[in-house]
Amino acid sequence: MTTKPNIQIGDESREMTDAEHAQHQKDVAADEAATAVQAATDKAQVAAKTSAHTKLAALGLTADEIAALTGAN
Repeated sequence: MTTKPNIQIGDESREMTDAEHAQHQKDVAADEAATAVQAATDKAQVAAKTSAHTKLAALGLTADEIAALTGAN
């Protein structure tokens, strides 16, 4: 049997009810899913930026020209 986390409301500290614990587990799962989606989005954006820079360089643009076009420093 697993123990449920404690919850503190004001000065009162007690174990979560079954309903509170179920909601807590749903919230944690939703946060983890959102974090995974954000990480995948960030990774895709980095890959797209790298691909774009590579393609621009293949067209003969210099690093300074690419930076001017993309707003990179």
